[in-house]
Amino acid sequence: MEEFMHRVNIKGGILSPSELQRIINEALALELDTFHFGSRQDVIFPDKNEKNNVVAEHTSFNPSFFSPETEQNISCSYVSIDIFNSTVWLRGTTYLYILEEFRYKPTLKINIVDPQQQMVSLFYGDLNFIASDHEDYWYLFLRLPGWEEVFYPVLIFTWDIAKVAQEIEKIYQKVADVEELFQFLNENIDTNNRVIEKPLRVYFKPFPYYEGMNKMGINQYWLGLYWRNNKYDLKFLKTLCEFCIEYRIGKICLTPWKSFVIKGIPKDCKLVLEKLLGQFGINVRHSALELNWHLPVGNQRALDLKKFLVMNFDQNDISTYGMTFTINMANNKTRYFTSVVIEENKTPEAIKDFVVRPTYNVLYANNFDPNSRIYKVYAQDIDQMDLPGVLLELTKTYFQNLGEMSDDNFEGISSKKEKIEIEVYQCSECQTVYDPSIGDEISGIPIGTEFLDLPEVYECALCGASKDYFQKMILEVV
Repeated sequence: MEEFMHRVNIKGGILSPSELQRIINEALALELDTFHFGSRQDVIFPDKNEKNNVVAEHTSFNPSFFSPETEQNISCSYVSIDIFNSTVWLRGTTYLYILEEFRYKPTLKINIVDPQQQMVSLFYGDLNFIASDHEDYWYLFLRLPGWEEVFYPVLIFTWDIAKVAQEIEKIYQKVADVEELFQFLNENIDTNNRVIEKPLRVYFKPFPYYEGMNKMGINQYWLGLYWRNNKYDLKFLKTLCEFCIEYRIGKICLTPWKSFVIKGIPKDCKLVLEKLLGQFGINVRHSALELNWHLPVGNQRALDLKKFLVMNFDQNDISTYGMTFTINMANNKTRYFTSVVIEENKTPEAIKDFVVRPTYNVLYANNFDPNSRIYKVYAQDIDQMDLPGVLLELTKTYFQNLGEMSDDNFEGISSKKEKIEIEVYQCSECQTVYDPSIGDEISGIPIGTEFLDLPEVYECALCGASKDYFQKMILEVV
């Protein structure tokens, strides 16, 4: 999550036009011209308005209007329903009923998601409810702070999701493992669980194009809108809300990609909407190169780097279809749902008083699938001018294997090839992998250094977590 600003949590990323109008009016009262959308499907007010005055010092600032820093937004894939692939039994009303049951303010990140879609991450919450093949039953994948990642041993019934989540928040720090958690919940709340008959399997699919005016059914359309600088003009949004109210369009959906989607636009008003967009000069067909980027909110250096890379891709006719990218700056090492991570290295303390060009590391998700949660180092200490070339080679690898990648294999591994198991260690905070056969050039650890031989002061090169946070795991390679 981005550095805390002034946030308004939008449960499930779903709000009505009138609810969005209320948020817009609050922003206008603070003399803001724009606000941002966050990666947890929330609304973020900037620290300063266009007059460079601190928003929190404005006479109209109301702290109670914003969500406390400890409160987490519930993220869900309602935004993708009816416009992208979905599990057969899952309906938009199902999400709405589940969200209505949440009558407490979560402090854990909760994801309620369909494994058939790619817009919203399956595994990057603390509590991840993932739809199963059985109607109204969900897998629960736990990534609780201080815990190892683990699946809950049974499927959760739709109408139990909210109360199960609330009970886990109360008790997870007091139990030792998932078995003890399971026993506690069975003894303290009534649930309609179901036995897991087969494990969850998630298949890789390229990321969809989610912008522009698109057909939805026979007589309806959906509209996806995206601002590359994540500064959404309030006058336009207010007019758009008035349009939605007039034509009885009930829901506006925020995406984790700092954009929003309006579904169910009647065919009869399509021309009116296109005219409205044109009057405000709204671009509804950005290049695919522009989309599918995660940047820290309000970070101009990250935005400038993205512009540099996108411009280079465009000039060299590079396609990034289906891939997603994240830029992590040196002071913000949040891991997003992404295929490729471009992370800025910290300036060494010894030379912090000198002007030095930043360098970057490039990591990619196993299978280039953001749901894999395992990232591998592709290149280290790369100058900005060399980044486009490195990313070009990485995209070639992606396309060479596109269509051959599965949920189990990377680079189209044939079943005839021998699989070798290697022992590595993964940081439980950010999922970075330490491989003794590679070492850690950033930390000065030579190739071949076993994990147990690392100095006690060793820290994760990505997030700075101590050696104690690394957990042994086995990877299969060829």
